[in-house]
Amino acid sequence: MPVLRQLTFPLLLALLLLQGCTLSRAQIRRADAVVAATTNRSSSCDQADHCATPSPLRAAAAAAMAASTAKQPVHVVTLLDDSEPALAARINLIRAAQHSIDVQTYIWDQDDAGQLMLDELVHAARRGVQVRILADQLFSLGNVDLLDRLSRISPNLNVRLYNPTFHKARTQPLEFAAGVLCCFMQFNQRMHNKLVLVDDLIGITGGRNYQDRYFNWDDSFDYVDRDVMVGGPAAREMAASFTLFWNHKRAVPLTHLRDVNRSILDDRTPPTWPAPKYRRPQRVAQLQQAAEDPAWLKAWLVDPTLRVGKVDFFSDLPAKTDEPDRQRAHEFTLHIMRMVGAARREVLLQTPYLVMSKRAQHIFRVLHRQPEPPRVIVSTNSLASTDAFAVYAMSYKHRKRYLKKFGFEIHEIKPQAPSAVAANELANQDSVAAVLTANAVSPGSRSLERFHLLGSHGSNNRPAPLQSEGRRFGLHAKSIVVDDAFAMVGSHNFDPRSDHYNTEAGVIIYDHAFADQLRDSIMLNVQPGNAWVVAPRLAKVPVLSGINEAIGAVSESLPLFDLWPFRYATSYELKPGCQPMRATDPNFYACYEPVGDFPDVAVSPKLIITRLVTAFGAGVKGVL
Repeated sequence: MPVLRQLTFPLLLALLLLQGCTLSRAQIRRADAVVAATTNRSSSCDQADHCATPSPLRAAAAAAMAASTAKQPVHVVTLLDDSEPALAARINLIRAAQHSIDVQTYIWDQDDAGQLMLDELVHAARRGVQVRILADQLFSLGNVDLLDRLSRISPNLNVRLYNPTFHKARTQPLEFAAGVLCCFMQFNQRMHNKLVLVDDLIGITGGRNYQDRYFNWDDSFDYVDRDVMVGGPAAREMAASFTLFWNHKRAVPLTHLRDVNRSILDDRTPPTWPAPKYRRPQRVAQLQQAAEDPAWLKAWLVDPTLRVGKVDFFSDLPAKTDEPDRQRAHEFTLHIMRMVGAARREVLLQTPYLVMSKRAQHIFRVLHRQPEPPRVIVSTNSLASTDAFAVYAMSYKHRKRYLKKFGFEIHEIKPQAPSAVAANELANQDSVAAVLTANAVSPGSRSLERFHLLGSHGSNNRPAPLQSEGRRFGLHAKSIVVDDAFAMVGSHNFDPRSDHYNTEAGVIIYDHAFADQLRDSIMLNVQPGNAWVVAPRLAKVPVLSGINEAIGAVSESLPLFDLWPFRYATSYELKPGCQPMRATDPNFYACYEPVGDFPDVAVSPKLIITRLVTAFGAGVKGVL
């Protein structure tokens, strides 16, 4: 206890000092004056369209908007499963922007992907396009010198950080701890939305942030992720949502941040914008080439586009935790719940974190109790593939509930799934043009492709060590398909954090063809070569198995001391020569062999911590 008091007192003292260090209006006005006086006002274009590059993507969106009526909307939608088209689409649209670009994200790193996006946006602003960037502060643009430059590099570029800790752009470890102690609810509420919106005509939303691992550019660990590009009237809903966040009190201008304000006042020299220093410049150049190659764009982004009718964009309000009882604050979350609750035949759920909120548990429990319950297929991470092992521990704890009470068919992705490896190999070909010219691969012919404990999203966080070697992948896509009739792609993880703390956004597309596309994509991830099946252990000695299950059920129900090592379910691998089948099939155990609770995971501190969190971590489930 004396040691604890010794640690707590200086932390609380620092907390009080930090709270008292808000900027005065005079300090903000002085920084605003410096920004106004030193902003680089040079322009690279004097044309009415701001020298926008012609784009088939923007053109299709404009045509859909023109063809739409209030009763009969028309949209163009493109599923962005593959990382290279997802990044190329963003670059193409930024270069095609004629009036405005709005960008909203949870993570913005300063690696190749982050630098590329930022550089393209600065150039768009310099040719006269109005650019607004809204990034969650905790994991975005933490370089004060960079933010100083961005505040003055163009009068057309504006940046705000959402919910900054103690009015600063960069959070130090002591400030992180103080934020948790003093104001947990506000500190823990993050803006998890992802959006790129061009000219209020066409937008991209989904799961990807701006960091190499979201675009297969990390050399050791990458994400299997997904976005959707939507052109048409839903873009107006995107614009309205972005404006709500932009004008909210938690969206803080750069001159209002203590460290950025100080930097601006200390250096009144007009800033320059140096060329990015990419780690892999050739790869970046190839991506930029693809973004303007008509044949490549046609093959990867234009031809796969669908023309559909109704599309809804939903977003929680930025006041989600300020007014938790206000129903519209949870609009996106509630709509997803209603969508799933109405299922009649099948729910296909893909989420990186299988930790169900109470509301979600209730919905799936009710569905499973129906006389003819819908089939529920779940694609999620294994311990070998996830970088959020504490979250996985809670999923592991409740396997029995998911299988018996909710009827889930759980497939946990392998860390070197062939579908992910094939996508990565394509993304790292030596020449984008060569791939296209040689007709080596096309979207239709590729048979194989297709907290959060707050600190888990940093680029330095790595998953548990494996027994196998090689580049590895983790699931980050968040999608739902219901009855092959409509589908959701967005940022919502279907977990307590997405339900109660983070703001989320996404689109719901009411079209059979798109639902089929998305279903095919998710079902590829659950194929035996790409995922292990989670199923009950085979009862070899019925009496002993019954006793084990009873003890395990008691242990699982305990909030603490869930220490029983023999769990109800384990992971299975399909045997050679057998066909895939459901775990309820009488022949399942003849065709599948058990591979352990944590296949391919080497003994390591993270494996031990996973078991400890399973045993003692139920109390923090709500913030995972």
